Amino acid sequence: MPKRITYKKAGVNIDEADRAVASIRTLARRTFTKNVLTDIGSFGGGFRLTGYRDPVLVSSADGVGTKLKLAFLTGIHSTIGEDLVNHCVNDIAVQGCVPLFFLDYFAVGKLDARIAAQVVSGIARGCRSNGCALIGGETAEMPGLYAAGEYDLAGFIVGAVERKQMLTGESIKSGDLLLGLPSTGLHTNGYSLARKLLFEVAGHHAGTQVEELGGSIAEELLKIHRSYLAPLRALHNAGLLKGAAHITGGGITGNTPRILPKGLGVRIKTGSWPILPIFEILRKIGRIPEHDWRRTFNLGIGMILVVSPRKLKEAGRVLGSLRESFYLIGEVIRGRGVTYK
Repeated sequence: MPKRITYKKAGVNIDEADRAVASIRTLARRTFTKNVLTDIGSFGGGFRLTGYRDPVLVSSADGVGTKLKLAFLTGIHSTIGEDLVNHCVNDIAVQGCVPLFFLDYFAVGKLDARIAAQVVSGIARGCRSNGCALIGGETAEMPGLYAAGEYDLAGFIVGAVERKQMLTGESIKSGDLLLGLPSTGLHTNGYSLARKLLFEVAGHHAGTQVEELGGSIAEELLKIHRSYLAPLRALHNAGLLKGAAHITGGGITGNTPRILPKGLGVRIKTGSWPILPIFEILRKIGRIPEHDWRRTFNLGIGMILVVSPRKLKEAGRVLGSLRESFYLIGEVIRGRGVTYK
């Protein structure tokens, strides 16, 4: 008589999935707003859109790249979800949007409900701090697809903006000024190179203390990708913001041109902001060519804002009221691409 083979013996533990979903449901409910119409566990998430006359829905999907490797290495899983939410929020906030709701995708070879709950706790924290609701997602156990102890994580966000208030960059002109808002570190980009340099080339480990960093390698690399929603909303509501660029993969070089009208470029003033020590350390270890260095990392600037020269003082007052640091890092010029002076 052949052996009885269950789903669990094939590698999928439904009981563990039920435990994970129970934790996720509790965490997600804490993010719900009055516009959430369905509970976690529904086949689809329902959200009522109110308060707009001519709304445009803006969506984005993203992951956190190989920063996940740091979570696996350190066993710290409670911050990676917040990285994910903040990254997605920034991507739609640059278009003038208010985030409405978020969905996540968590995939693993063997599900551990405890780790899943830690990951989702970060997602929920990020959603609460940005005022958006975690209304659904997918937790997938797929034996044989992921290495033991590893998982993948992605997020999907939807926001809304009045059509006439959408930031498109079309009003940007030559002579407009670029304000840089500081990053906390690598955010969620450049980790493949950073890990190679720090762990393989320099021989460091997660717990290595580095004086210039004021802590360990792990502490530095796990710093949370910050949200820029508050300063973006404040400037946009005041009518001061002409455009904004989230500085992610590609750095200032690759991301700033994405918001510029045809025929315009930007001139960045080198030395106009403090480059964080981690980027100087990486550059020294790898003897990274300057062009590649600037295209890989944010170098301490996580968001670039475009304002009119006439509005600079007023923008400064708004940012100051939020205790938000900023640097005047360059200007819009006629031409193409990004030049550094």
